[in-house]
Amino acid sequence: MKKRGITYGLAAVLLAALLSGCKSSPSPEGTSTADNRESSENSSDELYVYNWGEYIDEDVITQFEEETGIRVIYDPFETNEEMYPIIEAGAISYDVVCPSDYMIQKMVENDLLAEINFDNVPNISQIDPAYMEMSQAFDPENKYSVPYCWGTVGILYNTKRLEELGMTPPSKWADLWDEKLSGEILMQDSVRDAFMVALKKNGFSMNSENPDELEQAKQDLISQKPLVQAYVIDQVRDKMIGGEAAVGVIYSGEMLYIQEEVANLGLDYQLEYVLPQEGTNLWLDSWVIPKNAKNKENAEKWIDFLCRPEIAKANFEYITYPTPNKGAFDLLDADLQNNKSVFPDINSLNNCEVFRYLGEETDEIYNDLWKEVKSN
Repeated sequence: MKKRGITYGLAAVLLAALLSGCKSSPSPEGTSTADNRESSENSSDELYVYNWGEYIDEDVITQFEEETGIRVIYDPFETNEEMYPIIEAGAISYDVVCPSDYMIQKMVENDLLAEINFDNVPNISQIDPAYMEMSQAFDPENKYSVPYCWGTVGILYNTKRLEELGMTPPSKWADLWDEKLSGEILMQDSVRDAFMVALKKNGFSMNSENPDELEQAKQDLISQKPLVQAYVIDQVRDKMIGGEAAVGVIYSGEMLYIQEEVANLGLDYQLEYVLPQEGTNLWLDSWVIPKNAKNKENAEKWIDFLCRPEIAKANFEYITYPTPNKGAFDLLDADLQNNKSVFPDINSLNNCEVFRYLGEETDEIYNDLWKEVKSN
């Protein structure tokens, strides 16, 4: 999953260094961040956080530091796939990390996570039980993760552009294969997200491992390719606001920002969001503690702090991705609570699934098929 405003920190530098065999760049003081980490890794007043870029209100970090006396060292990552080898290699012992559902499953299966001591996280009671139940798809006993943000993947469409094309608003993934949309479609540049669209279109599970179903999805994506203006991730939001395309596949967490921008810019068209009838991805990002964490209790204090309703509310207002925190939800204005683009009724979502980790062999199959799509 991609968040807006991505920047690169220590992890990206270190990964590049690991791949190239080079040392990481020195800090202004002449000592690399990695060196600083090594010298203080046993400190009890520090917390090393690894999270998506711009996925937390910086004022929340400051408040945590002031309340606890714990210094937060915060590094962002861009994708789950960038994050995983950093944690697996153990070159940096991060204390708390925020992966997505399927990646948490992979980390559990590969014994990379520590069980959370929930005696130290009393505010877990603020997480809506529906999201704890959703977590069981990748953390069956709710031992390793605490939900942070959630959402769906759907279709964003430009009402005016569709009218100009003589088309009605989309309601199904299959509508993204309509030839009238030639050059007007923005697809996610992500193997699992792209295959989710094609698999769901055909009534298959987005976690399919069936070779025939995957082959059909591949062929459908290839046949759709001439209609696609671009494969994008973060750019879909700005391209749609700019009126550059009629439809785009997008994460629901972008909707509040999009709605505010459309209003602020006084555009003569509306951007609407729909969940396709065939079902979609219901995703969840959660906090976990790596097994080699040096400051586990500090990590649990961090998770508990972020579960406080007023803190979760502040985070939601900053990042605009839906919160699973029922206490925070209750603090929101009624118009936000009733905004179904941002907060769809989780109990009414049909045919939705959480991504599962399918194993290294199946991952390779998906990646090979995606390469065929992109190369055709």
